[in-house]
Amino acid sequence: MQPVTFNDVLHAKRRLQPHLARTPLHSYPALNAFLGAQVHIKHENYQPVGAFKVRGGINYLSQLPEEARERGVITASTGNHGQSIAYAARLFGVPARIVVPERANPGKVAAIAGMGAQIIAHGATFDDARLHCEALAQSEGYRYVHSANEPLLIAGVATETLEMLEDAPDLEVIIVPIGGGSGGAGACIVAQAVNPAIQVIGVQAAAAPAAYESWRTRTIAQAANQTFAEGLATGLGFAMTQQILWEGLHNFIVLEEQEILQAMVWMIEYAHTLAEGAGASALAGAYRLREQLQGKKVGLICSGGNTSLAHLERALSESHSNKQN
Repeated sequence: MQPVTFNDVLHAKRRLQPHLARTPLHSYPALNAFLGAQVHIKHENYQPVGAFKVRGGINYLSQLPEEARERGVITASTGNHGQSIAYAARLFGVPARIVVPERANPGKVAAIAGMGAQIIAHGATFDDARLHCEALAQSEGYRYVHSANEPLLIAGVATETLEMLEDAPDLEVIIVPIGGGSGGAGACIVAQAVNPAIQVIGVQAAAAPAAYESWRTRTIAQAANQTFAEGLATGLGFAMTQQILWEGLHNFIVLEEQEILQAMVWMIEYAHTLAEGAGASALAGAYRLREQLQGKKVGLICSGGNTSLAHLERALSESHSNKQN
């Protein structure tokens, strides 16, 4: 596959404009005071599917050849990528099949089904679902849309960072959640093209550190996949996104589950916004790095807001417990 370039991102921006509104970039005085930095949150939780992935889905499906449109597409997802493909498939009249883990976020699964895609539940983890999806694509002839190793997806989601830097060109640090790594890869491509001095920092769950271990060791690594934050949950690093992260990511930290849960509550408290675990993880990372970020201009990508009620209840409960102790 050809490497993803900044030119690809600019082309993706033009393709997305007829279909997606620009998401806001907001700064909140209470959050700035809390972190001691000038913080700007990119609200991808305002997307029509509640997450950034829809950018990649539309960029991909808008360029699908006619023969592939007739046969349809298939992908594996814990939720947000699946919603992205389902949304774009409905937009362009393409049959879509989404393979999800059997215990996937029920709200996300319902949203996928509501957009007309066929749900195929398989396995306990995303990687179980992915392997089943790949087998179905091979046996049935569907076009397989990988959740990360796909240039059009990466170029599409990179437009979130492009919008950030158009609205706040003086950002010094961008913190981005990483699961499969498409959002992080996109941030690296754009930051390097616009201002190589910008530090791009990735965050992932310590309970699902495959992308982090792949970045740290410069090899494609497997790891446990036990985080509640499904947007960060993958047990395997992916080659295309890792190649970009190896070249462009300045730092990568892993977060404990409690840090992510606490950040979900802080997003409500300081930014008046609902974020799922992955969407709040950039704030958790900023809090971990707060001493290094003092006085800096920092962009946080809130990648999605599709939390479940169970996760929200857990976050509120455990945050309350911490305050009591």
